[in-house]
Amino acid sequence: MEILFTPIARSITKLSSYAVLIVLLLSCSFFTSTEAYDALDPNGNITIKWDVMSWTPDGYVAVVTMYNFQQYRHIQAPGWSLGWTWAKKEVIWNMMGGQTTEQGDCSRFKGNTPHCCKKDPTVVDLLPGTPYNQQIANCCKGGVINSWAQDPANAASSFQVSVGGSGTTNKTVKLPKNFTLRAPGPGYTCGPAKIVKSTKFVSTDQRRVTQALMTWNITCTYSQFLAQKTPTCCVSLSSFYNDTIVSCPTCTCGCQNNLTQPGSCVDPKSPYLASVVEGSGKNSYQPLVQCTSHMCPIRVHWHVKLNYKEYWRVKITITNFNYRMNYTQWNIVAQHPNFDNITQIFSFNYKSLSPYEAINDTAMLWGVKFYNDFLSQAGPFGNVQSELLFRKDKSTFTFDKGWAFPRRIYFNGDNCVMPPPDAYPWLPNASSRPVVSFLYSILTILAASIFVLA
Repeated sequence: MEILFTPIARSITKLSSYAVLIVLLLSCSFFTSTEAYDALDPNGNITIKWDVMSWTPDGYVAVVTMYNFQQYRHIQAPGWSLGWTWAKKEVIWNMMGGQTTEQGDCSRFKGNTPHCCKKDPTVVDLLPGTPYNQQIANCCKGGVINSWAQDPANAASSFQVSVGGSGTTNKTVKLPKNFTLRAPGPGYTCGPAKIVKSTKFVSTDQRRVTQALMTWNITCTYSQFLAQKTPTCCVSLSSFYNDTIVSCPTCTCGCQNNLTQPGSCVDPKSPYLASVVEGSGKNSYQPLVQCTSHMCPIRVHWHVKLNYKEYWRVKITITNFNYRMNYTQWNIVAQHPNFDNITQIFSFNYKSLSPYEAINDTAMLWGVKFYNDFLSQAGPFGNVQSELLFRKDKSTFTFDKGWAFPRRIYFNGDNCVMPPPDAYPWLPNASSRPVVSFLYSILTILAASIFVLA
């Protein structure tokens, strides 16, 4: 029986292995991921709400609103652009609070000409100063949308669109598809439009509630990997108890390569600096960075400054090495276990994010309005700084093994590259530890070799 059973068991094992392999291949084929996940903002997304407000003889009038539900990632100038593909032969008769970038071919229309006849229109926000008769609420900010935690009152953007050729009832209207959101570059992936419960609106006197005739939502999520091929920021470290300054890792965001790629960076000591920066194209949003070992547009420096009996102090400096970008409404997110006991922040705004309710170790920091909320382009004024005062928790506090340094740092929603942990500044009485362990390893290998040869 055992002789007969062994081949059968082997066959079953092989079949099981093939079955598992087939399932994995099918899952890779059918369940492609279109969403991104941020551990520090697990519910962050941009939700586009399309509310049909009234019917017209050949279509409808809708208000489209983008809500930025991301805690710390905002859309800065030159702003968002939203695209989609019509399901039928729809046209846009007119718009308020926004405009399409192209009109398209409207030659089939006699008399009144639509605002846009393209099958795949792209809409942008209007600029500040637009005449009032072309505005609606939450429009005309140049496409800038602030983050939910930093400025919730300005975390939305809207426009009104009058659509023709679409159907005039809930059953005949077809939802647009293939939504794209650029903010201003790539990075966002949008899901399909889904019909949801109609939005309700409360009058200003709170005495009447109206609702949209039809509503659908589109959810867009951000991925740093889709937004850019290389990182955009890095972190350097230093402390009062060690003279070592741990710089950003070399070539973090690229390498200096002016021989094969002239103009990849700018020497700040060059006598032609002003002409190079002015002639580099002000409308180009590709970074033009100062020549550094890391080549990052942004560096965040964390310095453990002072140690008191009950407290300890940290200084944070954010430096802009990008000659083409002024960062307005900038923010950083830092993760450190002592943020659950922060006592004072001297010149930044602070908000605890607490992505996980039981753990309060994540803080969002941003500039004070009209004081340091504007991070100027690379140069003598291209930095902002502040100091943080933490209260010690005797059960966890230590300067040993890099505990005083952050676990991770984000700048404007992008994860910054940290130095390797073994490069962190060590306490003076622990500075010899890596050397000793290394020598110990070598001696162990030599001893083992001698033992084998003997």
